[in-house]
Amino acid sequence: MRILVFGAGPLGSVLAARLHQGGQNVTLLARGNRLAQVHQYGVVLKSWTTKEEESIQVPLLEELDPFNGFDLVLVVMRKNKALAALPILAANCSANFLFLMNNAAGPDEFIKALGEERVLTGFAGIAGFMEGHKVVFINAEPKREAEILLGEPDGLVTPRVIMIAAGLEKGKFIKAKVLETMDTWSKNHVALLFPALAPALYLCGNDNYRMANTRDAILLAWRGIKEGFRVLKKLDIPVQPPSLNKFLCIPEPLIVVFLRRLLNNPRMEIGMVRHAVAIRDEIQQLNTEFLVLAERSGIFIPNIRFLIAQFNQNAPPLQEGSRNLRMDWSGIFIPALALIMIGLLVDLVF
Repeated sequence: MRILVFGAGPLGSVLAARLHQGGQNVTLLARGNRLAQVHQYGVVLKSWTTKEEESIQVPLLEELDPFNGFDLVLVVMRKNKALAALPILAANCSANFLFLMNNAAGPDEFIKALGEERVLTGFAGIAGFMEGHKVVFINAEPKREAEILLGEPDGLVTPRVIMIAAGLEKGKFIKAKVLETMDTWSKNHVALLFPALAPALYLCGNDNYRMANTRDAILLAWRGIKEGFRVLKKLDIPVQPPSLNKFLCIPEPLIVVFLRRLLNNPRMEIGMVRHAVAIRDEIQQLNTEFLVLAERSGIFIPNIRFLIAQFNQNAPPLQEGSRNLRMDWSGIFIPALALIMIGLLVDLVF
């Protein structure tokens, strides 16, 4: 299978390198300074976990000729950049295009440009950032494989998507999973991370440790996340993965403790912070897409609207450690009161 990775940023570089190491016939499309870097050094991968480095010589392409066809084109870039590249992709004769990116609007724009028979959507479970010519990354490494999710636009499990998943799994430290609910999963992923959590992080100077120490930011993010999932519920979009249902039921006092611990995890630097710094334009794109869903649902989303407005206006950061918002203790008090009543009834009966 001839594969082209369209997009030589951190994720595209890691995928191209791992597929090449797995014996796949893969080419990486790169331009400008990134093209010069890979020509000189190869794709240099630096594990954030172990700090070990490796250089992989991947075949390169500078321009996508309309008549240079591939069996599979992996489009690995920000959603807004992918939309801008659609005329180039549509003019190419390749058989299949797998869009690996965050997406709240669904596959319709891709299908309109390329035709449903050439479009698949998905998400690559890799995080990374550029450090000069090196890609610092997590996942796609020993004991921590990168999971690539993918699916057909209509949700069917076809021979095509099974074949492509099998081809991707030949990559080193890569596993692929076909989802019948890829679009549902994508909308859930955006609802969890972008309309609330990402703007709240920006309100803390894009500093996960500062956010961990700022209860107001955590509460704003959590309330916005719950608003986002109410939007999806109203639109009959189920929670994916289903385990998120339990997460969404956690009372505020407990979620503050949980999110504070999560934000203090050093892996957040590469999993969220470094990535968020580089994708402000994509965050705006995804938030705009999610607001369309919110309008369609009719759900009241004051926290999301506040956070997005602050993000779009480059508002000054919240004071570190601010605790002005009142915590909702009802999720704790009601179960505690129920336990007390049960204890009293047990005493009366026995």
